[in-house]
Amino acid sequence: MLTPATETEAAALIREHAASKTPLHIRGGGTRVGFGNAVAADAILSSSALTGITEYNPAEMVMTARAGTPVAEIEAALAANGQSMAFEPMDHRGAMGTSGTPTIGGLFAVNSSGPRRFTAGAARDHLLGLRFVNGAGDVVKAGGKVMKNVTGLDLVKLLAGSHGTLGFLTEVTFKVLSVPKTAATIVVSGLEDEQAMKALAAALSLSVEVSGAAHLPESVRARFIGGKLPDGAATVMRIEGLEASVAVRAEKLTAAMDGIGPVSRLDADDTQALWAEIRDVMPYADGTTRPLWRVSMAPSEAWKLVAGLRLRAGIDAYYDWQGGLVWMRMEADAEAEVLRHGIRTLGGGHATLVRAAPQIRAEVAAFEPQVPAVALLSARIRAKLDPHGIFNPGLMT
Repeated sequence: MLTPATETEAAALIREHAASKTPLHIRGGGTRVGFGNAVAADAILSSSALTGITEYNPAEMVMTARAGTPVAEIEAALAANGQSMAFEPMDHRGAMGTSGTPTIGGLFAVNSSGPRRFTAGAARDHLLGLRFVNGAGDVVKAGGKVMKNVTGLDLVKLLAGSHGTLGFLTEVTFKVLSVPKTAATIVVSGLEDEQAMKALAAALSLSVEVSGAAHLPESVRARFIGGKLPDGAATVMRIEGLEASVAVRAEKLTAAMDGIGPVSRLDADDTQALWAEIRDVMPYADGTTRPLWRVSMAPSEAWKLVAGLRLRAGIDAYYDWQGGLVWMRMEADAEAEVLRHGIRTLGGGHATLVRAAPQIRAEVAAFEPQVPAVALLSARIRAKLDPHGIFNPGLMT
């Protein structure tokens, strides 16, 4: 494993490998080892030694850190000033059965975004600027420290979510927000999936500023917060903010949900624990390699996909993002063809295979196949940023 301690050292290593057209497996802290398609590279280039917060002004709500800086270090510095990353990045270790240390560069490289995604935006929406080394060994700076500085902004968006196929991240600059003073979760119990999607849509149409909207069917409900949720499927809605405001909005939401099903409320501590477990897919952090899918599609259609699959395969699933994100665990086979056909039939979306046994990974494309026009554009972008094709070859194709 190659672990450069400076950006200059990283650039020199990449130039050396580019000259010999030797592929590199780009890696951060190693928490997503095995994710994606097999990488055709023997050498690993890790950003884990590029550490440290280089600039942070809480008043400006902007932080700059080297790519290998542990997320825990970032979160500790932010928490000391009552701030956080509002997009709630997921910790993949439990679901994927890996160890390692989550890094800030790895977080943005995969565009990791949690339950607040549908209100606060994705990780890439908070990324203001970055530095990276391209496939020719050149150091590139893109973006800035404020959103109105659009220099290189498109390049910033391209790198976020590229999984290390376009460049080797060395530094990131991102915006942060204040931590809400308190939070509460309204729970509606006993709803079927279709009813739950209607209830969540109704909740989001109210002026109560719901910041988390998920449905936990009975099959997973008991695996959250130590089984403290009431009996029956749990449709959960989070409200955050000042204490007085949360109290008023929670009361309004409770009244709106009262005629739909039994309503209860979680306090701030249980709310924090619940949404962290929803974010980290804790029901499926089971130590197995049973296929785990991350499916994104229209909230009005996702429940239909799950209902159809349940008639044909052994699956378990729950919904986040008002139903637009489905975490789905298969009991045996990956059922990729059936799953992706169902998504196309219901208007489109994408399914990503997050976890599976090696044999299944070798046979199933981890990422949703791109339509020809998009695939051509993606190939052209890769050719510009990585002309010798040395970064994570095969990972996303």
